[in-house]
Amino acid sequence: MALLDIKNLHVALEDGTGIVKGVDLSVDLGEKHAIMGPNGSGKSTFAYALMGHPAYQVTEGQILFDGEDVTELGADERAQRGLFLAFQYPHAIPGVTVTSFLRSAINAVRKARGDGEDDPIPIPEFRKELEVAMEQLKVTRELASRYVNDGFSGGERKRIEVLQLAMLKPKIAILDETDTGLDIDALRIVAGGVNTLVGPDMGALLITHYQRILSYVEPDHVHVFMQGRIVAEGGPELAKKLEAEGYEAFTPAGVAGGTK
Repeated sequence: MALLDIKNLHVALEDGTGIVKGVDLSVDLGEKHAIMGPNGSGKSTFAYALMGHPAYQVTEGQILFDGEDVTELGADERAQRGLFLAFQYPHAIPGVTVTSFLRSAINAVRKARGDGEDDPIPIPEFRKELEVAMEQLKVTRELASRYVNDGFSGGERKRIEVLQLAMLKPKIAILDETDTGLDIDALRIVAGGVNTLVGPDMGALLITHYQRILSYVEPDHVHVFMQGRIVAEGGPELAKKLEAEGYEAFTPAGVAGGTK
């Protein structure tokens, strides 16, 4: 069994509208999976449901993490177990600096896991780890001292998301349209961070509708997501085929369209 094992997942909005319509997917440590699909295919709904967003209801199926059924757990409990979601449009948190936010998040995870590291992270240790991660992701001291995402450019927001990834060290990272709003330089830096972090202790699920980021983060597995379903699977060559030919050929016949 893979670390993250999704079985026959169905997800609906609060009004009962079905969006995700029976998805099976497994993601393990060291693996890079890409979900590719057009806007409105249900990719973001799928990502939010995996993380336990309360606006999305799992109506059927299971989400297993490290052998535990986490389908009914809240987002905070899933994060404590090692799931991480990088948002397409990260929210601003006025009044809270990036540095303070990261230290609080690390301490919350340490306490929740209760694995002998439930005391707050010592400030010297935190600073050392933060400086290494900031240098790797080209995050300046000035940016780290500002309020989280308050007035940040698209590229700055995404760098801070990947900085969180580097500091929190989740087991599975779900990256929802991480390439949105990035110029080429920012994309290379963010992709380089993802490539460095994914390995024996971390797996990743990248959600995108463009092949662009996959030129820098080459996936092991590509899944084509259309109208709430995975309709095709393959290796990196499938992403290149999609870029060249588009999604139209993969539209499942007789299936009603989804949203978001």
